[in-house]
Amino acid sequence: MTETTTTESSALSARFEQRVGLPRRELAAATVGGIVESFDWTVYVVFAAFFTADLFGSDSLGATIVAYGGFAVGFVARPLGSLFFGRVSDSRGRRFTLLLCMSIISVASIAIALVPSAATIGVWSAVALVVLRIVQGLAYGGEGPTIAAYVAETAPRRHRFLFSAISYGGIMFGSMLVFLTVAVLNATIGEEALRAGGWRWGFVIGGLLGLLALWIRAYAPESSEFDGDRTAETTRPPALATVFREHRRALLTIFLFTLGGTVTYYYALVYLPKFAAAAGVTDTAAATSFMTVVLVIVLIAMLTLGALADRFGVLPIMRITFAFNVIAVLPTTFAMVHGLLPFEIAAIMLGLGAAGFSAVGSVLCALLLPSGVRAVGAGLVSTVTVAVFGGTFPMVAEALQAVELRWIVPVYVFAAALALLAGTRTVTEVRLFTETIEKEPHHVHS
Repeated sequence: MTETTTTESSALSARFEQRVGLPRRELAAATVGGIVESFDWTVYVVFAAFFTADLFGSDSLGATIVAYGGFAVGFVARPLGSLFFGRVSDSRGRRFTLLLCMSIISVASIAIALVPSAATIGVWSAVALVVLRIVQGLAYGGEGPTIAAYVAETAPRRHRFLFSAISYGGIMFGSMLVFLTVAVLNATIGEEALRAGGWRWGFVIGGLLGLLALWIRAYAPESSEFDGDRTAETTRPPALATVFREHRRALLTIFLFTLGGTVTYYYALVYLPKFAAAAGVTDTAAATSFMTVVLVIVLIAMLTLGALADRFGVLPIMRITFAFNVIAVLPTTFAMVHGLLPFEIAAIMLGLGAAGFSAVGSVLCALLLPSGVRAVGAGLVSTVTVAVFGGTFPMVAEALQAVELRWIVPVYVFAAALALLAGTRTVTEVRLFTETIEKEPHHVHS
């Protein structure tokens, strides 16, 4: 895609925004995907304590680690899904891919709820669960990058990072729904019933949320920028080799941002209650319940940071928030573990540390590549990175705690946070960032 084509399609998008206002249907279609994704993947981690014995035949430490391995294998499948569905997205369209991926996700989630127990079919229950998680992983490999590309192409430039925060806020909302679901089921049927099969309701709800997402997306239009570029470019489909040959610095930046973002997210907003409970500073039920409060605070922080990034520029906002994350993670964690800081305060501080990348990261990474290779390029790098560092995080953390090396967990998170800061340096060497994004707030608000 040429720079002239990019400018013309952006101008067309801007004129379209002026005529019809904010693209609310597009934003809703993207946000609901984040809700479903977060719900499906968080419900697995949170409900693992209840379904491990039912599906894996035991609730021993070994079985728990294997169950978390099922969580990780879904992430391993994402790069393959990103490669396949990313090419579909870059050639057939964002809307088509979002509908296709969500259909697969919904069916797989309901199928997990119907998997027979280990007492009925033995080891095949665990095999079925892992296979269905792989199927979901393939679909999410296309879903996430396509959402990022869709928001990047449909959001008004003056509200681009606010829209990014709102769409990614769906992930916060999905996590809140998981913790709410646990609280409601605990209050109505009790923990014993949850372990006896009540956990299946969590995956039924995930499937129903997916059907809701399909209904919303059915009314969302295609990205006007994608349509414009497809009309202008009648040559062969985008080649993956082009991305690695011509956009090395952008891919390095996407890797650094994704590494830091995924590890800090899973530590602060998913795994922290279990980490704190294992350290003896709180009990799992109380910590899990309080995470709803943390997620609300983080969501508010994300929306604020997204608006500030639109107003003052995304680079200074990233540098401030990423620096806070680096500075806070080790002292906050060790103060919590040694009883010097209540879990509630530590959870809020660590959550705020994860808010910066969550607010702007996905859309920013998509914007570092041209639309013709946006979904497959950014998607492949991000999904591989998430698979290696994010999907394995609960399993690695559990293994470290099992061998009395708990202190390594926050050090690992600290190292990942440093990658976020490094990304704020390499992004300044990406042409699409320096020539467009970095200058946009001054033009938009002049």
